[in-house]
Amino acid sequence: MALASAPTARAQAAGQQQPDQATPDAGGPAADSGVIVVPRKKEPAEAPLPPAPAQPTVKNPEGMSNLSLRIDVPEVTVDVGVLLEKNNQFVGGLKPENFRVYEDGAEQKVIGFKRVDAPITALLLCEFAANSYTFIYDMKNAAWAFAQQLRPQDYVALMTFDMRTQIVTDFTQDKKQILEGINMLQIPSFRETNVFDALYEGLDRLDRIQGRKYIVLIASGRDSFSKLTFDKILKRVKASHDVTIFTVSTGGGVRAITEGRGGMAGSLRDMDYLQADNEMRTFSSLTGGRSFFPRFTGEMPDIFQNINDSIRSKYQLIYKPANSKQDGTYRKLRVMVVDAEGKPLRIEDSSDKKHRPLKYDIIARDGYNAKQEVE
Repeated sequence: MALASAPTARAQAAGQQQPDQATPDAGGPAADSGVIVVPRKKEPAEAPLPPAPAQPTVKNPEGMSNLSLRIDVPEVTVDVGVLLEKNNQFVGGLKPENFRVYEDGAEQKVIGFKRVDAPITALLLCEFAANSYTFIYDMKNAAWAFAQQLRPQDYVALMTFDMRTQIVTDFTQDKKQILEGINMLQIPSFRETNVFDALYEGLDRLDRIQGRKYIVLIASGRDSFSKLTFDKILKRVKASHDVTIFTVSTGGGVRAITEGRGGMAGSLRDMDYLQADNEMRTFSSLTGGRSFFPRFTGEMPDIFQNINDSIRSKYQLIYKPANSKQDGTYRKLRVMVVDAEGKPLRIEDSSDKKHRPLKYDIIARDGYNAKQEVE
């Protein structure tokens, strides 16, 4: 809508009075250009600008004016299992005062405690290579024994490896899919067993899932041509503070028959197996898991019952580290189980008339990486 000009307004004032302008199409009051025009107020003179503040006596260093203060007090969660060596049974009934947690040798104050018996999230990582049918047979039996003990709420994936990895079944709560995936493993492609690379990839996949996770590594443990060295995969394992690794060795029956035989070639083979065993133990011990080296297929159900108990039956301890720096360093952890007087807890055998003490294992991870925050 065009506004009336000043000459037009004066002509209208001299003649007959015109009605007020119509309201604009968009609604709201009309402009102040009708018959009666209220003169605008004079704009006040601009006030002088206030003087600039005095220069501060202390200045931020050059280029650091955008820094902000962030106080982040971390919490560390430690899963602890206490198992009797005699029968691998979980020791229940322990209380917060029965535990002592040490970080880099310094005792920490436990602020949270609970008994954990929950569904699991696990990656079943299996060696499937064209090296020996005995190893494949052991792997399939072990994987089958593990899958049989899954519960409806468990969340599990199946991944195999030789020279490369292959996702057979992605994460699912359907136990049948895992069992069908195991049955599908018929003809492997390569002889190589790149366990370091496969474990690294498995850890990467689990990084996308929140919460406590597990890897059940079923393999001979021998590494052929991984791109990663043992030191690099060890560093990656240490950085995975929310993953626990259990390892189950394959080919135990063949090893029992061939150990100490075959001359020089046999000695090299035996040393290769021993190195593989040590690496498998290291993966599990660093993360609070366990290693198993079965010789017979009949051992598998008991082994996976033990793993099942270890995963589901744990104590969870939470503490705020005295060293709150998020500097990316590796912190060593040690957990002790004590009595009311602070001495190592004594567990007696109730079936023994002499009440002999029972030996037990404290299963907890070796340490964790203090995450380094980057602003």
